[in-house]
Amino acid sequence: MHHDEGFPVSRRGVIAGGVASATLAAAPSAQAQAQGSVQPAPPTMPVTLKVNGRATKINVDTRTTLLDALRENLKLTGTKKGCDHGQCGACTVIVEGRRINSCLTLAVMHEGEEITTIEGLGTPEKLHAMQAAFVKHDGYQCGYCTPGQICSAVATLGEIKAGIPSHVTGDIAAQPTVSTDELRERMSGNICRCGAYANIIDAIHDVAGTERTA
Repeated sequence: MHHDEGFPVSRRGVIAGGVASATLAAAPSAQAQAQGSVQPAPPTMPVTLKVNGRATKINVDTRTTLLDALRENLKLTGTKKGCDHGQCGACTVIVEGRRINSCLTLAVMHEGEEITTIEGLGTPEKLHAMQAAFVKHDGYQCGYCTPGQICSAVATLGEIKAGIPSHVTGDIAAQPTVSTDELRERMSGNICRCGAYANIIDAIHDVAGTERTA
């Protein structure tokens, strides 16, 4: 291929020239690199987290989730990071008596609140009743989701006791019962990729003193 004025231009040359132009356009200038090398420090804020009965004051980036504060700042790694989008329930903890996904809330939002993680429910020497039931009924396999499952199960029985209805509660004005349907609905936000759901339901029934229904 030739230019109208006789300057030879090959197809390979056109492609090479286009790549070179794109590379130069994408490459930042030395001045831009110098300016970008100085990043402002992220905003931080002191917060006192009362976890498992112990208050600890930490200084965190205001964007830090409660999950990351527990794991990275307080070294309480029992609470697991699964999807990090509030969809799997592995990060479930109990805050002021209510279960929440700790990956969806900021640490600075929980100043002074009572937070219970799996480490605060029981110890290997003195298991919480729910922990012991999970062991008895083999309510876990790989164990990754288990801390969130147990925290959620404990809070589930608390919700039923407090009279809080669920989507499957027939009469929302009546006291909910610990039925298998209620437990399945209330625990549906906790995913077990190993499929130990039936054993988990058995463990919760055991703690509640109730029997599995169909």
